[in-house]
Amino acid sequence: MSQTLVEQFAFNRNMLLMEMDKLDESLIDVQLEGLNNTIRWQIGHILTVAEQFLFGFPNQSAHLPENYVSLFGNGTKPADWPEEVPSLAELKDQLKDQLRRVMDLQPDYFATKLEKPFLGQETIGGLAKVAVFHEANHSGQLHTMRLIAGSKAQALS
Repeated sequence: MSQTLVEQFAFNRNMLLMEMDKLDESLIDVQLEGLNNTIRWQIGHILTVAEQFLFGFPNQSAHLPENYVSLFGNGTKPADWPEEVPSLAELKDQLKDQLRRVMDLQPDYFATKLEKPFLGQETIGGLAKVAVFHEANHSGQLHTMRLIAGSKAQALS
């Protein structure tokens, strides 16, 4: 992974953390009409997928609780959550910790070949590119959800 890609990951993550500072915590579990997920799910999903792509979670990484795959993995939704979920503060701390761990990775780590190509990528560096795109995509969804949920809440008050 080039230094530029690490910088882009850090930029995206810091923008997400700033977006999270704007959240009204009472709205993070509101499920808007027509959507399968919530703001809390978006945050957990960004965290979980980045951990999967960059650190091989859950098989090669123990930095997140194993149940995050069933809470926030692809195809999951809050309607199916069978248990307690992490708080916004907990997710934010985990996002910050993950960013520190990404920043500490050595350049040769990103040249590591995958056992088999995934999403057209053959190395961890390739997955890092997908992780950067994925985070930006879901951060945009989170931003839109925050605005819509906030305006609906305001209209009701």
